[in-house]
Amino acid sequence: MQIIPRLLEDKIRKSLRPNKAALLFGARRVGKTVLLRSILENFDGKTLSLNGDDLDTHALLEQRTAANYARLLSGIDLLVIDEAQSIPGIGQKLKLILDEIKGVKVIASGSSSFDLLHHAGEPLVGRSTAFHLFPFSQAELSPAENTLETRQHLEDRLVHGSYPEIVGMTDAGEKKAYLADIVNAYLLKDILSIDGIKNASKMRDLLRLVAFQTGAEVSYDELGTQLGLSRNTVEKYLDLLTQVFVIYRLGAFSRNLRKEIRKTSKWYFYDNGIRNAIIGNLSPLALRNDVGQLWESYLISERRKQNAYLFQNKAHYFWRTYDGQEIDLIEELGGAGSTAAVPASVLRAYEFKWGDARTKIPGAFSTNYPNANYTVINRDNYQPFVLGE
Repeated sequence: MQIIPRLLEDKIRKSLRPNKAALLFGARRVGKTVLLRSILENFDGKTLSLNGDDLDTHALLEQRTAANYARLLSGIDLLVIDEAQSIPGIGQKLKLILDEIKGVKVIASGSSSFDLLHHAGEPLVGRSTAFHLFPFSQAELSPAENTLETRQHLEDRLVHGSYPEIVGMTDAGEKKAYLADIVNAYLLKDILSIDGIKNASKMRDLLRLVAFQTGAEVSYDELGTQLGLSRNTVEKYLDLLTQVFVIYRLGAFSRNLRKEIRKTSKWYFYDNGIRNAIIGNLSPLALRNDVGQLWESYLISERRKQNAYLFQNKAHYFWRTYDGQEIDLIEELGGAGSTAAVPASVLRAYEFKWGDARTKIPGAFSTNYPNANYTVINRDNYQPFVLGE
């Protein structure tokens, strides 16, 4: 399979500054190591590459002294640490390196933002820039295929997702085995390695419940009742799942109008293949009853990838009223959820339809947000949408 360039590569390369760090976050197997290798190969200077999963790396960095790091990094222009979250005290160690080793540039990657960000975040304030890598976006795949090929691959991406290695596979059985391996050997391993989580069965059950409710409003109390967990524990587990980039939360949009839902949430998987592997259903679309959920999840995830890669600072929500009027996605630029420098909030509303059914903008939304754009996204016009146009 040809190497598909990642949109973040040039941005990370341009962000490298003496005595500053680039922090690269993303789930395991989304291509962080390949991306780092490409940056290293094209870097003009002397480099040192370490792996946080290697005990030799732990030994090299264990003695947290300026003298030790000066010996280790003598003449080094760029230090790259893959899976840095596995190294004890990595935040303080990186801080010391950046403070004491003159001119060094650092890239540290992590499959868990809980360890690398929470433990390193405070020490690295003002010293780092964060980047997030996801499974392939359509914008990354498009240069390698034409419009017809993109449409032909759509069903496969709704079912098997877009992890880099999946994209290069042609056999459905091989894809199924690969996704099962990611779920069992990597994602749950990362989840259970953080914050003292020991109950693998409860976490797996929670993931399954959330997977079945993709695109639906989730009640923490109901999830807790089904799992025999407290509401607080459910919220904690969901937060941990976001820290290892399995799922993300979509909140409700509201300007505090009386009829608008404000406090509920929807949860989506970053990758449909992972979601489908968790529920054990990798059947073709013709045999499924959740095509609408897969379509909605795919489109929202693609939009979020573009937002992250292009640093567009858009905030995303869903919208619903108590009497059942709803919109799948609200995209806000320049409002409370965004730091973009525009004079006023710009709202775009999107409704997702797998078929060619037409739908009108909900009356309550058009009345209260008359300046918002409203677009129905279907298979005929989805490509510009997922490309961020």
